[in-house]
Parts: sequence; structure tokens; C-alpha cells
Amino acid sequence: MRLAGLAGCHRRRGRRTTVADPSATPAADLVCRAFRPTAPNRLWVADITYVRTWEGWLYLAVVLDAFSRRVVGWATADHLRTALVLEALDMAVAHRRPSAGLIHHSDHGSQYTSLAFGHQLQASGLVASMGTVADCFDNAVAESFFATLKCELLYRRSWPRRQDAQLALFTFIEAWYNPRRRHSTLGFLSPATYEAQYHSRTHATAVA
Repeated sequence: MRLAGLAGCHRRRGRRTTVADPSATPAADLVCRAFRPTAPNRLWVADITYVRTWEGWLYLAVVLDAFSRRVVGWATADHLRTALVLEALDMAVAHRRPSAGLIHHSDHGSQYTSLAFGHQLQASGLVASMGTVADCFDNAVAESFFATLKCELLYRRSWPRRQDAQLALFTFIEAWYNPRRRHSTLGFLSPATYEAQYHSRTHATAVA
């Protein structure tokens, strides 16, 4: 690589964005690090990260389907209020139309333990689950996505405006990560291809 003038893309140390509400009652951990559901829309994982821009922080909230690692909902904002995670959840529910009982797993961030978010989960038929405090392994799927995002996009250039970062995030998620980015845990398929193969097999079994 050195002879070819190439250099690897390195991951940096993370920054804490989760601020727990000590007065809130967190949900039980229904996942216990078992992030391998047997079908889509059984387990979603959610988290928030930040993007440094010259205008200030841009925050990104995501919802991923643990089955395929697909980003099913996401939102950006210049704040960390509950509205940010509500927007990501609303997008996921609108796109996927999950059946009642789907598990939504997150950390203990005040956005996820808020009454407004809990009410929206109930209204959508989703069941809340939360890992333990300050343990990245309890939300490993979301953490892995953020590590990929930062290494392959965010840390590779500077972002003068929030709008620049928002456009790049849209392109990365919708045009690269979901349809094309391959994962070793998916047999080196992209999230979209992995789900398509699952639905093809399910349909073939149903008509057989």
C-alpha cells in the first residue's frame, strides 16, 4: 500500500453522546446481546452519534434492523432533543410497517427513556428494550454501524456546513450502505440483497 501511495482509514476514539435521565425508569434488556433474529422486523436497534461541522454539531439518530443490518430509519438535527429519535422511529415505522411485538433496543439515553418516545413505541406496537449503562457491547450492531460510518465517510474529510454532512449521510446510507455495502456477518452481501434473498426463499417455501 505504501508503494502505491495508499493509506488505510483508521477509526478514532469515540465521544460520549448518551446522557441518561436518573429519574427515568429504563426498560428491561430483552436482547441480552443476541443480535441474530431469524427474520426482518423482529429486532430493531437504535442509537445517536454526532458529526463535527464548522457550523457546530450535527446529530444523527438511526434505527437498524438487526437481521440485515439495514438502516430502516434515520434523522439529523442540530440538537439532541427527543424529537430527533422520534423522527427516526417514525421513518422506520412508515417504511417497514412492522407487526406488533417488534423489539426496539437502545441505550439509556434520555431521549429513549422519555415519556414521548415511550408513548410512540406503544402507539406503534413496539416493545422497548435497553442494555446496561456504559456498555457498548449491549448495542453492538448500532455501534458497529457508527464505526463504519465514521471510518468510511465522516472522518475522511471536513464538513463546513451541516447541509454538506446531511447530503453526504443521505448518499452514504441510501445509495451505498443499504444497497451495496457488503458485510461479513451477512455472507458478504449488502443489507438490501440479504433481505431480498430472505424474501425470495420465504416466498419459494410458501408456494412449494
